[in-house]
Amino acid sequence: MEFGVVLQTDPPARDVVRLASLAEDEGFRYGWTFDSVVLWQEPFVIYSQILAATSSMTVGPMVTSPGTRDWSVMASSFATLNEMYGNRTVCGIGRGDSAHRVIGKAPSTLATLRDCMATVKDLAEGRETTLHDTAVRMPWVSGGRLEMWMAGYGPKALQTVGQHADG
Repeated sequence: MEFGVVLQTDPPARDVVRLASLAEDEGFRYGWTFDSVVLWQEPFVIYSQILAATSSMTVGPMVTSPGTRDWSVMASSFATLNEMYGNRTVCGIGRGDSAHRVIGKAPSTLATLRDCMATVKDLAEGRETTLHDTAVRMPWVSGGRLEMWMAGYGPKALQTVGQHADG
């Protein structure tokens, strides 16, 4: 059985890095953070430091959202971290309840979430996909791997998880 820890990215960020490193020392396999950047600090900057301070921990958001991050930037962030640290990221993604609420947006639809997961995974793993009606591929990605874990509740969301997410 694998265990993970969820850390809130409250300042100072160096404490989040320190706690993630301690968690790895205690056997935790995953290090998660929230991704509501108005409420807490920017997690992808912190992930780079966690990955540098650990040797095997897999890190990622619990959860990010298709409505607060450009999908190509999200994919590039994961792909860059994976290239630097050996495929040690995971994308936890959801409709964006808290991240959207604090900026006055409604949560994303399940269809948008489904499309975002496919697009981000394809780009982060080096495959061509369609984004805004344009064929896109990140030519520098080679050997990338990104698991896509979806948060959701209710029968339609759980069906989307089962059909379109890795977990």
